[in-house]
Amino acid sequence: MNAELPAVIILFNTPEAGDKFSASDTGVLAEVEAVVAALGQLGVAYRALGLRSLADLPAILAAAPEPLVFNLVEELRLGPGSPASVPALCAAYGKESTGGDTPNLFLTLDKWRSKAVLAAASLPCPAAVLIPVGQAVRPRDLPPGPWIVKPVAADASEGIDAHSVVSEPGPKLAEAIHAIHHQFHQPALVEQFVGQRELNVSVIERRGLPQVLPLAEIDFSDFGNDRPRIVGYAAKWQPESFEYHHTNRIIPAPLTSRQADRVRQCVLDAWHALGCRDYVRVDLRLDQRVSPSIIEVNSNPDLSSDAGLAAALAAANIPYHEFIRTLVENAARRLAAFNPSPSGEGGPQGPGEGLRPCASDSTNVSQKLGTDPSFSIRRSLPADRDPILEFMIATDFFRDDEIEIAREVLDDALAKGHHGHYQSITADLDGRPAGWVCYGPAPCAQGTFDIYWIAVDPRRQSRGLGKALMTFAENEIRTRAGRLVIVETNGRPSYHSTRAFYLRVGYHEAARVKDFYAPADDKVIYAKVL
Repeated sequence: MNAELPAVIILFNTPEAGDKFSASDTGVLAEVEAVVAALGQLGVAYRALGLRSLADLPAILAAAPEPLVFNLVEELRLGPGSPASVPALCAAYGKESTGGDTPNLFLTLDKWRSKAVLAAASLPCPAAVLIPVGQAVRPRDLPPGPWIVKPVAADASEGIDAHSVVSEPGPKLAEAIHAIHHQFHQPALVEQFVGQRELNVSVIERRGLPQVLPLAEIDFSDFGNDRPRIVGYAAKWQPESFEYHHTNRIIPAPLTSRQADRVRQCVLDAWHALGCRDYVRVDLRLDQRVSPSIIEVNSNPDLSSDAGLAAALAAANIPYHEFIRTLVENAARRLAAFNPSPSGEGGPQGPGEGLRPCASDSTNVSQKLGTDPSFSIRRSLPADRDPILEFMIATDFFRDDEIEIAREVLDDALAKGHHGHYQSITADLDGRPAGWVCYGPAPCAQGTFDIYWIAVDPRRQSRGLGKALMTFAENEIRTRAGRLVIVETNGRPSYHSTRAFYLRVGYHEAARVKDFYAPADDKVIYAKVL
């Protein structure tokens, strides 16, 4: 066995016999087979277990000695619960999972939610309207046609066929909406049908950064004028169908360098906006001007050997088993990030511009975060004031005027507590303050929060305090329906470790203001979608 990589438990949804989408359900077994073969080639110890419902999972996790979960759970048709909950349950039992985390999966498994986030990030998406179960569409609410009608929260092109594309309002559109309501018991998404070309773009995370693989285009050249140019259920799962044999991939897609660059940037922006990790597939349509529109972001896409991601890996000359190694290493690195490591802490950030009490206010959360049990994280106390200011000065990152602003912010937070704008949190190590984070709601914004300061005593770094402080702050922000976190820092070379820290904990550079603080002294703005 490979001693460098930890043991893995492969979790997958057990296909339901007689299900109307049994072909796509059974497809997960091909994924399991491919992953098992790769882990065997890598010499990684593994077990594979199937789930029938989310209720099965706690007992499995409680008994499993493996620290990592290879998450192939795509659909749970039996009993209540969503596959999006699997990563959170794994974390609750001290395990890390591959693929998207729970917030990411809740977004990407619901086309309407993900479309809202992408639109808020100013990314191109076809206009759409959501029709709840039992309701009819009003023509005045429709975007310009034609349209494609889809279930809002189904995967694998389930519910999509030639009848899904409708060119005008009337009985055919009503029938397509009713079919979704009747089959899936969920809202129908009526989306503008864009262009005649479709791209599948796979992205994988390597060494902490997303890498766009060669772009793939679906070849619809044999479809003629009587078939809608879509990749429906038949094209993916019915070998006897015309669509299955006439939707081959063209890799690389026949695009100019400029067109391909525009697609890559669009895909990377979607990755960051939806908080993706490890691997995704982004599906796009191209209009007559070859401008891309995102129709879906698929976290944890099909990993079977004949799927689009495997084809993109081959086109990039990345062996499949090496990709699986990367996923295991990514998960192992995330698990280790909650424990003391020599990777260092993020340095303090510059100043910027109340949360209600919650259960974590007075709780030692080190065990919950999986960090060093010798430290705890709690609300700041008046006695923390001087030690915090002392180690901020000791960092040598701040000018005297910046220390004075930090003192004012800290005093305000201590004086006003939960009811104030600034919320102050202390990491306590061996009975003494060793880290500090301060955050608050961004003025004139809905659901956006600023992390104004974060600093760790330079004598206490490399213990996981910075990561734990950021995690605590983000969890607190979630209790107030926070959706976006912003941090600002300096672009000087001396702040390299600070910027690297933000990237490690899931932030991305959203903007850079040249010469903001002084000539050749930029402001760098990082963002993270919760």
